[in-house]
Amino acid sequence: MTKAAQPKRAARKPTPSSPKPTPRGRTSKATPAAKRSAPPKPQGSLNNGERLAYAGSLIRNIPNFPKKGILFKDITPLLADPKAFAIVIDSLTEHFIADQIDAIVGIESRGFVFGGALAARLNTAFVPVRKPGKLPGAVDRVAYALEYGKAELEMHKNSLREGAKVLVIDDLLATGGTAAAAAELVRKQGAYVTAFAFVVELTFLDGADKLVPVPVVSLMRFGAGE
Repeated sequence: MTKAAQPKRAARKPTPSSPKPTPRGRTSKATPAAKRSAPPKPQGSLNNGERLAYAGSLIRNIPNFPKKGILFKDITPLLADPKAFAIVIDSLTEHFIADQIDAIVGIESRGFVFGGALAARLNTAFVPVRKPGKLPGAVDRVAYALEYGKAELEMHKNSLREGAKVLVIDDLLATGGTAAAAAELVRKQGAYVTAFAFVVELTFLDGADKLVPVPVVSLMRFGAGE
């Protein structure tokens, strides 16, 4: 007895294996290169002078502020730009990373912005110097002359240990009176000012001359009318 002929089975087409899931955060190899966004130009590809030039381009001039005849340097557009602010803090860090700094004294109010960020980078203390009536404890006080009037500065007593090495920082160096007053407060507490740091210096006002022989670091310098 012969077996009935079995119908031939159709050859099964091989099914492609399912693609492996792409890990999160990675681009699948199937994604066309043309659709991928080009990586941003790294900040490190510019030298420090070019980076500071970019940051300086964001500083704007405000005539007749706070008084007539004063050309005010407004840094708020620089602060609003994360790249520019990072450039400034990076540059200050590069200047002082190798120095022994026990405390950074920041002058009210824009010195707080740069001084606080720099103190965090350098892993050191931050001490505010303020206008009268702003500090709740016992204070040391000094009076000084501004380019457009008179003023006073205060610092809490015992903010600095005797012999501490201090960096005084502010956003701008004009006549040097404010920075010199802050340095006097530092010395009242038996500490030493090892350097001054500024984002902007108005060179035509010769403020750095008032701070000698202490070194002055200014990231950007502007002449009269610039």
